[in-house]
Amino acid sequence: MRESKLIRLATVSDSLSFLEGQLGFYNRVYEVVAVASGAERLHDVAVAEGVRTYEVKMARAISLWQDVKSLFSLISFFAKEKPLIVHSMTPKAGLLSMVAAWLTGVPVRIHTYTGLIFPTATGFKQQVLILMDRILCRCATRIIPEGQGVRNDLINYNITKKPLKVLLNGSIKGLDEEVFDPSRYSVKEREAFRESYGIYSGDFVFIFVGRLNRDKGINELVRAFRAVQEVRPCKLLLVGGREDDQNPILPETASEIERGEGIIFVGAQNDVRPFYAMSDALVFPSYREGFPNVPLEAGAMGLPSIVTDINGANEIIIEGQNGTIIPPRDAEALAGAMRKLLLDPDYVGRLAANARHLITSRYNARDIWEATLALYREAEERVNRK
Repeated sequence: MRESKLIRLATVSDSLSFLEGQLGFYNRVYEVVAVASGAERLHDVAVAEGVRTYEVKMARAISLWQDVKSLFSLISFFAKEKPLIVHSMTPKAGLLSMVAAWLTGVPVRIHTYTGLIFPTATGFKQQVLILMDRILCRCATRIIPEGQGVRNDLINYNITKKPLKVLLNGSIKGLDEEVFDPSRYSVKEREAFRESYGIYSGDFVFIFVGRLNRDKGINELVRAFRAVQEVRPCKLLLVGGREDDQNPILPETASEIERGEGIIFVGAQNDVRPFYAMSDALVFPSYREGFPNVPLEAGAMGLPSIVTDINGANEIIIEGQNGTIIPPRDAEALAGAMRKLLLDPDYVGRLAANARHLITSRYNARDIWEATLALYREAEERVNRK
């Protein structure tokens, strides 16, 4: 019997740090090794989770020479470690680790799809991406789509014939309801925080959390906000770093953000909870996601959400219960949804009253951890019976 060793991989170490507590939880049962590129953040993962780490340099973009070197590094590492389970997430780590694990005879090879790139690609690039995912799935023993939308795309594009089952209600991470709890912030603290950003008691605050790039719908969001500003006093709070090197927002959008006049840009924040606490509704007009965490966080903090009809977001939000769903890339529809919240406080109140329960009852982090651990144990039992 092999030693019960579990190797968890992601292309970059930031993705592993996103799991927050999971690796340490699994380390109680298995010897966990975390593998990714980015030595500094890997060290942080080792300290936070109490697990061993190993760096394999991997490029997120297609880079033939680097990808070959990464593949051989993983083959060598798996041959040495002889893990029972290799479980990957993110595209490049998934492809390389599943191939390497198959070549070295790792008995349990699991990949979680947190999102798919090929549905929004076109032409030759799309065909290459589809081929890569088919190879990944061929080498894996188990494929876990993070949500039903991802599962449907894998089926519709004929990526794999293997059974595809979403764990519980979806999400690779889930949410700690004690961490994201609006009762942590008193009314006095909330108002003081709002005042520190020039937000007055009568202002309705829309919040966006995420990277400020084109695919997050920032161009449409800024246009929509400008269209509804005259309805009643309101602010748009943008929490996240700008991505000017890839997928940049339009110059006129950047100018509007810099001009301010109701738009408050605070950049990336280590702790987003105070910003949720000072807000009234989330706006999340992204073009594509796998299973976004931001609507989970906002909902747990008691905020109604406006989201686009995309994978994950349209599973988290139930129309008319904890938010509303609009078409992506549609500034007019977004403005209409924002206008309804501004004009109908009773509607906002009903959505907000449901928001926290509909998240915490379906996406509890510990439930997701336990379900994943049960998956590992079931796979281990099958290996031991052989």
